[in-house]
Amino acid sequence: MMIVMKEGATEEQIAKIVERVEQVGCSAHVSKGELLTVIGAIGSRDKDQELALEGAPGVDHVVPIAKPYKLASRQFKKDEDSVFEIGGRKVGGTNFALIAGPCTVENRDQMLDSADAVAAAGATMLRGGAYKPRTSPYSFQGLGREGLRLLAESRERTGLPIVTELLDLRDLDDVLEVADVIQVGARNMQNYALLAEIGKSKRPVLLKRGLSATVEELLMASEYVLKEGNENVMLCERGIRTYETAYRFTLDLLAVPALKELTHLPVIVDPSHAPGRRDWVEPMSLAAAAAGADGIIIEVHNEPDKAICDAAQQVPTSEFEALVAKLEAIVGVVGKTISRA
Repeated sequence: MMIVMKEGATEEQIAKIVERVEQVGCSAHVSKGELLTVIGAIGSRDKDQELALEGAPGVDHVVPIAKPYKLASRQFKKDEDSVFEIGGRKVGGTNFALIAGPCTVENRDQMLDSADAVAAAGATMLRGGAYKPRTSPYSFQGLGREGLRLLAESRERTGLPIVTELLDLRDLDDVLEVADVIQVGARNMQNYALLAEIGKSKRPVLLKRGLSATVEELLMASEYVLKEGNENVMLCERGIRTYETAYRFTLDLLAVPALKELTHLPVIVDPSHAPGRRDWVEPMSLAAAAAGADGIIIEVHNEPDKAICDAAQQVPTSEFEALVAKLEAIVGVVGKTISRA
């Protein structure tokens, strides 16, 4: 359930409600807005009913949350969108996050050239994979720690926050040294142990929808991060498997308005993986912005034809600035601005 405190409720009153929630075996998640404080009581329905908080000092009203995903639910923040800051850039609300960079870190020249280009074009954050989940065990798996080192150098050079994927809990500490945002890939969306540990780290998360996952399953996966006290979660639609064979995956843009109705969390779209070819990336990027997405994560490479992986879908740095100009126009129409420091 959601306990909405009165405007002007004291810290002592809030603390007593938190104590009461924890006494019945629920966990309390406190969210403070400009005027009101909301406390989420997370536990079984029976434990919720034991609280009897209506009329308690400082409590305005209590709202049962029917959805199985409590903290991600739109009910938890009502008409308020989650907005948080990453490296001086805001995500959510009227802010559009433009995350760009190569699929994977290949070498120093490739990474720095690509980073320079996306920074010059006005990107919000820089993406790049040091650890890569590949369908074939014989494909390039990423540079690992050396890739992380090059990402750190790219951030120092450009000032852009880093988004990079974590595959294995054994690499968590190394990734935390570099990543401003930890990406959880589609294949790990339901790796609940991984999600919980990332939640405990309190590092912002970009959670990609699984290849065959429903919208509700994506929201339930986000709950594993949120329940650990990490409120900075971005949901990412990257394409799902359907019967269609004309393209790599089906980019489910209806997920954007659906998620915006169901959750307060920012919704990001990956326009690169579903098409699998670069000439379709631009229309999907513009469509995502028009659909109301809070950002996109797009693959951009200085020499995409020489890329080690996903060469066909990576946009050349030479074409990225023109794409950003078009994107900026669409973003403006829907009342957002590209987030920059």
